[in-house]
Amino acid sequence: LDPAPARVYLTDTLESPYAASEFTASLLQAHITDERKRAQGVKRDMPIVVCIGNPPYNRDLRSPDAAGERRRNGGWVRFGDEGDTVPPILEDFLAPVRESGGGVNLKALYDDYVYFWRWALWKVFDSGERPGIVTFITASTYLRGPGFAGMRRKMREVFDDLWIIDLEGDSRSARQTDNVFAIQSSVAIAIGVRGGAPAPDSPATVRKAKLTGKERDKLDALDSVHSFGDLEWRECSYEWDAPFSPIGSAGAYYNMPSVSDVFPWQATGAAMYRTWPISAERGALERRWRNLVSLSEESRRAAFRETRDRKINRAYAPLLPDAEQPPAISALKADADAPDIVPYAFRPFDRMWILADSRVGDFMRPVLWHTRSTEQVYLISSISAVLGEGPAALAAWEIPDQHAFKGKSGDKGIIPLYRDALASEPNIANGVLERIGEAHGAAVSPEALFAYAYGVLSSPEYVRRFWDELELPPPRLPITKDAALFARVSEHGARLIRLHTRGERFADADGAPFSLHGDARCLSPVSQDEYPEGCGYNPQTRTLTVGDGEFAPVAPEVWEYSVSGYRVVKSWLDKRKLKPSGRRSSPLDDILPERWTFAEELLELLWTLERTIALEPHGAALLAEVGASATFAAADRPRPSPAEREPPPIARTRAMQRSFDGG
Repeated sequence: LDPAPARVYLTDTLESPYAASEFTASLLQAHITDERKRAQGVKRDMPIVVCIGNPPYNRDLRSPDAAGERRRNGGWVRFGDEGDTVPPILEDFLAPVRESGGGVNLKALYDDYVYFWRWALWKVFDSGERPGIVTFITASTYLRGPGFAGMRRKMREVFDDLWIIDLEGDSRSARQTDNVFAIQSSVAIAIGVRGGAPAPDSPATVRKAKLTGKERDKLDALDSVHSFGDLEWRECSYEWDAPFSPIGSAGAYYNMPSVSDVFPWQATGAAMYRTWPISAERGALERRWRNLVSLSEESRRAAFRETRDRKINRAYAPLLPDAEQPPAISALKADADAPDIVPYAFRPFDRMWILADSRVGDFMRPVLWHTRSTEQVYLISSISAVLGEGPAALAAWEIPDQHAFKGKSGDKGIIPLYRDALASEPNIANGVLERIGEAHGAAVSPEALFAYAYGVLSSPEYVRRFWDELELPPPRLPITKDAALFARVSEHGARLIRLHTRGERFADADGAPFSLHGDARCLSPVSQDEYPEGCGYNPQTRTLTVGDGEFAPVAPEVWEYSVSGYRVVKSWLDKRKLKPSGRRSSPLDDILPERWTFAEELLELLWTLERTIALEPHGAALLAEVGASATFAAADRPRPSPAEREPPPIARTRAMQRSFDGG
């Protein structure tokens, strides 16, 4: 007998399998309606045991609750039918996250590929107890993203076994890799299998393999796969909502306390939403301000670059403690004084200057300004994004930008040592210091633990050692129970904090003044007549050129030093050339320092990196010792309370201001 003809339908997969068609006005519409009815019959009544495909990826960035926008991408899967008394099937993905308090993360689920995943699971598994297979190649955001916990739970419920081939390919993250498609998002192949009736109390066994290398390497590797045994699989967690990340051979890593549990208050850095209030030189900011207030109101508005949260005709609460209420920028006279100009941790190892004024930045993070002092210091990392090569943390004493670690926008990666400007309340979870002190037989200070954490996290060896495990943020902190080893790591971390803050924090115990020097020298100065248009590096002569100036010797390791893909020296210089790199928000950005006077600062940057690199072997050796020692487990103490995770209340007191001013 001839096989049955293929049933191919022109239809919208995501539309309702139940609703009647409204298109019957013409012959063509009638034909389409008939086609749609047959497709509905398949979707509604015909058992399907295999669903395979490459559904589209198209994230809907609009608010899912926007008025008048009900019928958008997602169709019946997302919205159900009009008058339904049961929730739409996408709710199975959404509800677990919403109920756990993670609703803010759900916007990532409003993507076409997620709707197709939910439709496939419904069609193959939800309507019966038969066996089935679903295999898709899609964006891989569901593997780890916090908003996809409900999707992962559903997949663990319906499958017996799930195999995932991670093809990487994210060109926008700290771990940029080649993609098998001409897109920027990483992708993965998933093969989910069920042998019969579901086992609702037993989560699926999830295994994951990863293909690395260039695009051609990955395609060749896939072409050579003929069975599951041709790939190297690693088992993932059996927890219902857990990311699809391998447990790995370093399983003890997941038993360590997370950095965010040890230091429970994390903040997002300042978000200006305009670039002109930040500059490499104080004088340029003063001239930009004078230019702004000299303009007419309409020109002032255009130069300011208004946003939803900052308008020139509105007044905003003062940023600094005990400061007077500043008038609206539109009301300022042409001779109005510039706001305070203070140092600013702009990018990795790149200190800029900023107008410390609530009127010029959309989200200035007042709580950070009110807790700053001569003792405050920040550990800067990436708490919710995957770390790339290089150190896992930086230190700064200046107020940090939201991208100070080159992390993603909104990442709460700023960890202050203290919760107050008097440095009397450490940002350390209750019981942590006491538990360590009991094991060490001596009290442990907040500063010692903070320095210990920096000694561990600032080592690039930490990222190399836990590369696969760090796919699941936040980073975790191995805390040794060996008191002598703890002290040596803490001393190493304090030395690095002193170096990375240029002696502003964690001074030498003997009171010795901070000094910084290294091998690099200025062989020929940068011309004062012409601003440099760019920079270059010759690895053979170890010479760094800036315009017509030369600096040497500069080791290749210094020139190439990066923090999660951010090239420190080149990026620093690119911000100080004739046409600075990065976003330009206003004509005010064109007001640059009058002369290139950054040679001394450049040498200090080069010397800082020289010493940092020289200390790396010692840090790696200490980390190896920590790894071989007994360490504390996360279960050794309760998780921080919600109150500990909340930012401290803002209180304006004279004492806080005196603390920062040194009074």
